[in-house]
Amino acid sequence: MRTALILLFLLALAAMPGALLPQRTLNATKTDEYIAAHGWWGNLLDRLQFFEVYSSVWFSAIYLLLMVSLVGCLLPRSVEYVRSMRAKPVLTPRRLARMPHHRRAELTADADEVLADAKARLSGWRKVEREEADGVRSISAERGYLRETGNLLFHFGMLGVIVFFALGKLFSYEGHVIVQANGSQFCNSGIYAFDSFVPGLQVDGTELNPFCVKVNDFAARYTADGQAEHFESHLEYQSGADLENGTWRPYRLEVNEPLRTAGDRVYLLDNGFSPRFTVTYPDGETRTQAVQWRLTDPVTLLSEGATKFDPPGVTDAEQRRTKQLAITGLFAPTASMQGKVLSSRFPALTDPAVAVDVMQGDLGLDSGRGQSIFEVDKGMVDQGKLNRVARENLKVGQEITIPDGTKIKFDGVGQWIRLQVSHDPTQGWVLGCAVVMLLGLAASLTVKRRRFWVRVTPVTGENDVRLTVVEVGGLARTDQAGYGEEFNRIADKLLSAEKRTG
Repeated sequence: MRTALILLFLLALAAMPGALLPQRTLNATKTDEYIAAHGWWGNLLDRLQFFEVYSSVWFSAIYLLLMVSLVGCLLPRSVEYVRSMRAKPVLTPRRLARMPHHRRAELTADADEVLADAKARLSGWRKVEREEADGVRSISAERGYLRETGNLLFHFGMLGVIVFFALGKLFSYEGHVIVQANGSQFCNSGIYAFDSFVPGLQVDGTELNPFCVKVNDFAARYTADGQAEHFESHLEYQSGADLENGTWRPYRLEVNEPLRTAGDRVYLLDNGFSPRFTVTYPDGETRTQAVQWRLTDPVTLLSEGATKFDPPGVTDAEQRRTKQLAITGLFAPTASMQGKVLSSRFPALTDPAVAVDVMQGDLGLDSGRGQSIFEVDKGMVDQGKLNRVARENLKVGQEITIPDGTKIKFDGVGQWIRLQVSHDPTQGWVLGCAVVMLLGLAASLTVKRRRFWVRVTPVTGENDVRLTVVEVGGLARTDQAGYGEEFNRIADKLLSAEKRTG
């Protein structure tokens, strides 16, 4: 048990870097930025797997050693517990006066009556009656076995949590996806439907539980000082037979109240804005897009992003790459100017505005390299293939015209929400083991193991009167606190005044 406690402490200590340092599985970009900012120290931590703590070799080793230690601790204790449950209470000590709790009295009652009364008083105790020398009889009683039961339940529950948590890491998965709150749909059909996906070791992403979600709207409520008070989104979802017959079922998704369907949980994690721009080309053709922009200030919801356009009707690839557009900059739901810089003073959509840089040229979309939807390829800017052709602050309904005659209008704002899809087939087992741990801990802390002995000795008093000398003793095998009251209560009833000699 000492080894298990040491390993449990080490496991808690080993988990601390996972809370203090960015983890690659949660935010790869932030992890790379941290490593770059800390030079050799960041690279050393990376080599030591401090940015992948929970899958590192050293964390897994402590985890496995703790499980082995618990098994090695629990097996012999369980065997000993079974033996103690089958064994009879110990013999009555020869000298009860040496016990922490002791009472003695001479009673006029018959020995059989005293013993019968003692058995009734000790109802619920495990007891055995024994005969001793010279006609002396005794009762040995013991209770509080539930304490050791609770102790074992606690440790078996802990072992179960460890085992099922490990199994969950094998067969669970977690994905994040941004969905526009305008009736857009998301289907849990494969890993490519997600913006980020973290599979378990035995999950390849080809056999996810199928379901679809349609995000109809999003509503947020804030306090006067801009603190978030309530988020909710009205969804429709379908799973199982609904996927075949096209039935959509409504659900109101709120923070910490996930949608549970098809064995998965869908959480509402985050929200933001999608500025909508309409581009009117010199030939009169128009294109409209509303792409999500990422938050830069989680308090005021100031956002940044890039909305990218390909020119219509241009079939020549070389020419098309010279006329691509990107509208980049900042979006403020409630505009506030800090000098000449756009900022936001409130997270709700009360006075939306954008500060945009319009970039024209080659966006690098045909380079074969992936790029972020939130920014343009800086390499194209450095090479002079992508240039800024306009910069302006716009309110809803305003537009600007770039040198080639193309007009860009800020039409309005949409909203998006970020959903987390979690699948863990062992979460019910983990919860059950955690409940067993709590019940076992409560039993081991509240129940006290104690013993009670009664010795009855028939004697002859004055005038040949038959008397019974009754001795009672008590011993708490653990903490004695509280047992004195119970012992005195039983002893007082057993040795009541009306039974005593005058």
